[in-house]
Amino acid sequence: MAFDYKKEYKEFYMPKNKPSIVKIPKMNYIAVRGEGNPNDENGAYKNAIGLLYGVAYTLKMSYKGPHQIEGFFEYVVPPLEGFWWQEDTKGMDYSRKDDLHFISLIRLPDFVKKEDFDWAINQATQKKKQDFSSVEFLTYDEGICVQCMHIGSYDDEPATVEAMHKFAYEQGYELDITDTRYHHEIYLSDPRKCNVNKLKTVVRHPIKKIKEV
Repeated sequence: MAFDYKKEYKEFYMPKNKPSIVKIPKMNYIAVRGEGNPNDENGAYKNAIGLLYGVAYTLKMSYKGPHQIEGFFEYVVPPLEGFWWQEDTKGMDYSRKDDLHFISLIRLPDFVKKEDFDWAINQATQKKKQDFSSVEFLTYDEGICVQCMHIGSYDDEPATVEAMHKFAYEQGYELDITDTRYHHEIYLSDPRKCNVNKLKTVVRHPIKKIKEV
C-alpha cells in the first residue's frame, strides 16, 4: 500500500477542529510563487497549481522509468498547501484577494534530492512542452505554530483564526507572522468536487513565546 502522509502524520495534516500547538520540522517542497486573486480562472494561482502537480506526478511515477531515485517508495502525493500574505498587512484581509501574494507548495518525500527535482523539471518540460522554470525546490523550517482544522468556506476562516490566536495567547504565545513566516493553509478537499460548507482546510499560523517583562 502506498505511503500516505496525511495518515502517517496526522498531527500535521489532520488536526481536530479546535486549536492546538504543533512544532513543524524542516521539510522540502515543490514551490511556485505568485500574486493575485486565487479565484481568477486564468490567474497566476491556477497556473501555479498546474505546474506543481506536473512535477509532483513526474516524481511519483519516476520508478516506472530509467531514473531510479535512491530510497524511493510508492506514496500518495501530499496535499496542496499555500503560504499567503499581503504587503504591509498584519495577518490576512480576506476582502482584498487581488492583493494576495502566495507560495503554492506540495511536500516532497525526504528521499527526493535536488538532483531528482532537477531531473523532474527537465522531464516535465520535455513531456508537457511547458515552461517549468518558475518551480522551486524549497526547504522550509516552519517551527512552532498554532493550527486548527477549518470546515467550511475559505471566507469564513477569520472566526477560526480568531480562536487560534486566543488559544495561543492562553498558552503563553503570540502571533509571529513575518516576512519569512506566513499564514499557511493545507487543502484537504477539492473545492470543485466538495460542498463549500464541507471543505476541510488546515489553517496554521507561526507563533512565538511571549516575552516576560
